[in-house]
Amino acid sequence: MAQQSILGRIAQLARANINALLDAAEDPDKMLDQMIRDYINNIRDAEEAVAQTIGNLRMMEEDSREAQKTAADWGAKAAAAAGKAKQLQADNPAEAARFENLARVALKRQITFEEQVDDLAAPIAQQTEVVTKLKSGLSGMHVKLEELRTKRDELVGRAKVAEAQMKVQDALKSINITDPTSELHRFEEKIRREEARAAGMAEVAASSLDAQFDTLDDVAEDAEVERRLAELNAQN
Repeated sequence: MAQQSILGRIAQLARANINALLDAAEDPDKMLDQMIRDYINNIRDAEEAVAQTIGNLRMMEEDSREAQKTAADWGAKAAAAAGKAKQLQADNPAEAARFENLARVALKRQITFEEQVDDLAAPIAQQTEVVTKLKSGLSGMHVKLEELRTKRDELVGRAKVAEAQMKVQDALKSINITDPTSELHRFEEKIRREEARAAGMAEVAASSLDAQFDTLDDVAEDAEVERRLAELNAQN
């Protein structure tokens, strides 16, 4: 059950979607580095669990080999005892019977260790399959770790570029950028107003001068009237 839990955890981590993991990254430098550290710790935990599982498998394999060797040794002893009993059967039946009993004891021991080998066969096969899957899962985790590191470098670079662009935009916002033609238009309007004011003043001045000349004309006309009046009076 513990092995299945370990296997499930490794499989889940190996299948992890790195893009999904990075969605929560607000401060790329800090959060991505922390994600990498966490993932490395997960790999270390998985490696320890896999190492323990492999150790258990190797112990069972060693027990099986030892049981096979012991079963073979007892089989050889049984065969030797049975052979000795056969040799003594005619000359010493009692001694032959003793060796025959020893052969029976050896055969029982042989059968016991053979049963141990049989009992270990299924767990060893199952554990071997589990170890293969665990190793595959670990390999997948290492691949994902490299992918995460690559993504980290990529996103940090992109974040720095975006930050630089935002600083430029903020700087541009703080500067009052105007269209030069609009400034020219403003100065043109100011000059036009000054020109209009000067023209108005000239027109006022001209009006005043005309009025003065008009007064002179009136005086000249009055003088002519008086001169002619005097001539008429002289004739009479």
